[in-house]
Amino acid sequence: MTENTTSVARAGRPEAGVSTLKGRTGAGAPAETRGKTTMADGVVAKIAGMAAREAPGVHRLGGGMARAFGAVRERVPGGGGGAVTQGVKVEVGERQAAVDLDIVVEYGYSVVEVSGDVRTDVIGAVERMTGLEVVEVNIAVDDVHLPDEEEAEESDGGEGRVR
Repeated sequence: MTENTTSVARAGRPEAGVSTLKGRTGAGAPAETRGKTTMADGVVAKIAGMAAREAPGVHRLGGGMARAFGAVRERVPGGGGGAVTQGVKVEVGERQAAVDLDIVVEYGYSVVEVSGDVRTDVIGAVERMTGLEVVEVNIAVDDVHLPDEEEAEESDGGEGRVR
């Protein structure tokens, strides 16, 4: 992720790589400019994960290993809560964010269209809810979910092989 903001250094020259949020201070300044707001990566990851899941054609988020670790994490007491951010990785700066997603697409949907819809939805949600500029949303399509796979998942879920 690259940082596009600059601040003014001594002698009036821009200093690359330095970003500062400047707001007016004092009694005459608007309330929304007094102070600094920071956001944890987890906040942006939850917003991005929810927005990605709502796009038509997305079966689930997370690759094979992420889903396996997620299943184990859900069974450990106090380990849940990561389901929303499964398959989501973010980098958050002061003014910008970058998002990486691993998705599984439903069979029959155009992978290109689903990826475009996910990208649009994630950028819109993150920028609207956080005020951060989303510089990129990288999407890795890990699998295509077939309709007959659902029956196999349900029959395997929770039961052992031996009865």
